[in-house]
Parts: sequence; structure tokens; C-alpha cells
Amino acid sequence: MANMTFTPKLVYPLAFALAGMLFGCGQEQELAPDATMAEARAAAATADTGMPTITLRARNYIVIASGDALPAGIANKISAANGEVTSLMAEAGLAAVTSADPDFATKAAKISGVRSVIHDFDAHWLDPQARTLDLDETAVDLSAGAAYNTNRYFPLQWGATAIQAPAAWNTGAKGKGVRVAVLDSGFDLKHPDLAANIDVAASKSFVPTEALQFVAVPGKTFSHGTHTAGTIAAIDNNIGVVGIAPEAQLILVKVLRDAGSGSFSWMLQGIAYATQQGADVINMSLGAALPRNGRYLDDNGTPDDTSDDKIITDTKATQELIVAIGKMTTYASRHGVTVIASAGNDGNNGNTDQSLAHIPTGAPNVISISATGPTGWANDILNTNLDKLASYSNYGTSDIDFAAPGGDFVYPTNEIGTVAGVRQYVWALDMVLSLANGGSYTWSAGTSMAAPHAAGVAALIIGKNGGNMDPALVEAALRASADDLGKVGRDPYYGYGRINALKAVSKVK
Repeated sequence: MANMTFTPKLVYPLAFALAGMLFGCGQEQELAPDATMAEARAAAATADTGMPTITLRARNYIVIASGDALPAGIANKISAANGEVTSLMAEAGLAAVTSADPDFATKAAKISGVRSVIHDFDAHWLDPQARTLDLDETAVDLSAGAAYNTNRYFPLQWGATAIQAPAAWNTGAKGKGVRVAVLDSGFDLKHPDLAANIDVAASKSFVPTEALQFVAVPGKTFSHGTHTAGTIAAIDNNIGVVGIAPEAQLILVKVLRDAGSGSFSWMLQGIAYATQQGADVINMSLGAALPRNGRYLDDNGTPDDTSDDKIITDTKATQELIVAIGKMTTYASRHGVTVIASAGNDGNNGNTDQSLAHIPTGAPNVISISATGPTGWANDILNTNLDKLASYSNYGTSDIDFAAPGGDFVYPTNEIGTVAGVRQYVWALDMVLSLANGGSYTWSAGTSMAAPHAAGVAALIIGKNGGNMDPALVEAALRASADDLGKVGRDPYYGYGRINALKAVSKVK
């Protein structure tokens, strides 16, 4: 690997790529995640003092059915209660509604077949100022090349190596015929490593004021959706990077603003839509944590004016929002969709902290992914442990199903390393390299980056099976093939183990 002089293009926003604003190694005793950030955020969301981070939308509601589906004629009945249905998710037993009538919830809750009526809420599901580091293509020594792949940045994708993706591809498993829906913020629809794998006709934005295409704004240049989509299905096209399932088809569903915020109802609509579009896998590299004590902000019907927002307590809202997401994820699973989500990046120990309800990972039929990553990989690419629990990753025995490469940035110095002709900070090379807006590439780290590795492996499994695979069988294949790196069996850090693409496709008959 040749060395060369470089001019790095650096981006230093405020924090690393978080999967949710609230919310390894083989020897368990080596793991000591720093919970400081988690404790601070939990305190802000749950203490009697402190500002809640979830905002109830005063004129927006979620209607939840008593059974699996909404009763017939529900739109007319809601209209009679002074509400207007904006999205009818009848088969999942949900509807999104607007109403200016302060008594709407009381009236609509009396409709036969309705379990409850609660406010929709708005939250920051992603960090709008993610820590990233752009790859400066003008400073790459192309003569260094890649000895085992013709995509010039593939050697930087240590995550693919960690889960044995290249060996899985050699069996013929590349995700062909599988449809993966990515629910996220906006996407670079023209990226040369992505465009040919996008089902444009099936892709859609549920953000009323923003199109599907990511639009960079001052201080916000990172396209989170493009990064996650690239990890799943960047094309093997001899250009840049390669996705874990490079022949899968992508359904891109925008459920968050480009700045990372969004409404709960947009996510619900996105899951329903992806299911109806025939998705085999849904990836949600996003998350929020609901305060179990029910402390929220109320936007008082003026979402663009925070001057009169007030703190309210509504414990029923938390309980029923959990019910709502559970109905939707169960609906998706019953229709053959494997749902995967990021566990969150607060270093939160779910075994001891029960103050927050994490969504969507806490919902039924959702596979929750923690993050792993190396420290100093560029200094010894053959021997560095790629499977340490990432410093920021949430963990907990019942909170984590599997682990996957998410990257880390804790290497203690600004030392420069060189891999395949790319000279860069060693700590940056420990993060996950994937796609960025404008046809470029960037490193980022988070459970947001781990979940798409798992979604890609799920696509490989389904493709090897011939498609249309029951989600329970997909999860069983992941479990049977995962590398058990912590305690024997399920443990708080890796769940059932770190995913292994080769073993997974080999389990499929």
C-alpha cells in the first residue's frame, strides 16, 4: 500500500452519527461503555425538572383500533367527531388525523372499535449535526488499488471483512431479487454507486415539506439516508464502495426531515407503505426514547413557534404510542417483512435504566442491532480486533438481538494511517465508509451504521432462499449463524452474536 501526500477534506460537526437523539471484543470484562451521555439525556427526559425533548403536536392525532384493523367507515366517524383523516392505515389498526377541536380525542375515543386517541409527536430521531469525515478523492493514490476487489474504496470497508461478506458473495449470494426499504432522511438519488439499485417509482417522501432528494443546507451536509442505503446496497460497479447486498433493490422512504427530525406518524406511514410496496426487509437507522413518566412539550398547535410551548405530563401517551408502533411492526411482520433497527447511541445500559421506552427497537418483531468497531485498525489491518462493542452503543440483555459493524472514533491521537492509497486519521478509518450526497463518500459511526450491515445480511439470506421468506426464519438464520462473542448465548452487548454473512447464507438450504 503506497503512501502519498494528501490534502484531507475535513468536516467537524458537533457529534457522531447517532441513530436516536434519546435514547466488540471477545472478553466481556473489557467492555466499559461510558454512560455519562446516557445519564444526562435520561435526566433531561425523565426528571421533574429539565426540558423534555419530545414534542406533542397539539392538533395532530393517532387513532388506535381495539383490534387488528380499524372499524369500517372510520373516516366518516372521525369526520363526525370534527377530525380529518390524513393517513388511513386501516389494516394495521391506525389512522393519522388532524383536528382543531380541543375535544376531538374525547369524542373519537367513543367510536366503537377504537382503543384510544393520542397526540402525534415530533422528535429528533437522528443527530442533525453528525460527526463525519469526507473522503477527499483528489488525494487518493489510485496506483495502490485493491488486491481483492476492483472497487477502489472497498479495502477501507473493514465491516464487510468482519462479517465475511466477500466470502458470502462468492457463494452467489448478493441479494438479487430482494427488496429492501430504507426509512430515513433524504437520499442522493443520483449517486453513481446507488442510482441503478433504486426503485424510483416505489420510493416516496412522507415529509410534507421536503422531497425525497436530500438537500444540503448550511451547517448540515451529511445525508444520513444515503450513507445507510449505501451500506446495504451500493452497487458492485468498479467505482467506489460495495454494499453488503449489492444486487438488492432499494425502496427509499423519507420519514424524517433532512435535519433529522420528524413525526411519529410519518414513521408509521413509512412502515405501512414499504410493506405495501413488497419490501422483504425494512431498515430503520433511527430511534427515539419516550419518557415513561410522560413528560412532553406541547406545541400548542403552533409547531413553528416555540415561544408558548409548555411542559405537560401524559403517561397514557407513552403507553399508547408503544401500542401503536407495535401494531405497525406486527402488521409488517405478518406480511413477510423483516424489520431491523439501530439500538441507539447513548451508551445506555438497558439492564439498569428503565426510565425510557426506546422505539422502534422496543416494539415486537423488530431486530435491534448494537454496534461494534475497531480501535487503530489502520495500524494493523490483519490483527486488529474488529468486534469491540462501540464506545457509544446502547446495550442490555433484552435490548440487543445482534451486533454488527458500526465503527468507532476513540483512537486517542490524530495519527495518520494509510490503507489502499488513502491517507487519513487512524480514528476516522475506524469508522464506517459509505456514500454521501453529491456522489461522494464519507466516514461515520453509530448504530445507524450497524443496522444496515444487518439488513444487508438479511437480504443475502432471503435472496439465497429464493425470496419471500418468513421473518421468523430470517431471524432464526441470523441467530444460528452469528458469531457468539460475549457470554455463551444471549448477552447484553452482542445479543445472540455478531452477524456473519457467510455462515448465514450457508445455513439457507
